[in-house]
Amino acid sequence: MNAEADAIAAFRDTLAPMRAVMGLDLGEKTIGIAVSDRMLSVATPLETLRRRKFAQDAARLLEIATAREIGGIVLGLPRNMDGSEGPRCQSTRAFARNLSRLTDLPIAFWDERLSTVAAERALLEADATRKRRSEVIDHVAASYILQGVLDRIAHLRQADT
Repeated sequence: MNAEADAIAAFRDTLAPMRAVMGLDLGEKTIGIAVSDRMLSVATPLETLRRRKFAQDAARLLEIATAREIGGIVLGLPRNMDGSEGPRCQSTRAFARNLSRLTDLPIAFWDERLSTVAAERALLEADATRKRRSEVIDHVAASYILQGVLDRIAHLRQADT
């Protein structure tokens, strides 16, 4: 098993039973938010949060987490195409560190390379207007990130049996 799979296995093991997971796509101006079902099988786009100050952003995210009884948070890690980590990864890791000081929820990372491309393609196939695509792209990308984690968890469950 690779390090990423090990990290998701550890994340899965810390989740409370029958709790949903929240996926985040952190951008410079927005945060795309998606949530899973309680069975951890399907990711659904929820909303796009316009970023303000960290404290305000974190308060909104934790408000959603409480209202939806979230059991864990996954952040998309924006690696470079060669797999290396640049300034955006450092920023995402810093956001996670700061958020972890405000909540006991487990936090994991998922390689988000091409998630926005996949989201854009899906929206184009759905014939969404340019305006509509710009409104929803971030939380649709968050759902792609989250679905990747959910699929990994399902794969790990199968491997456990």
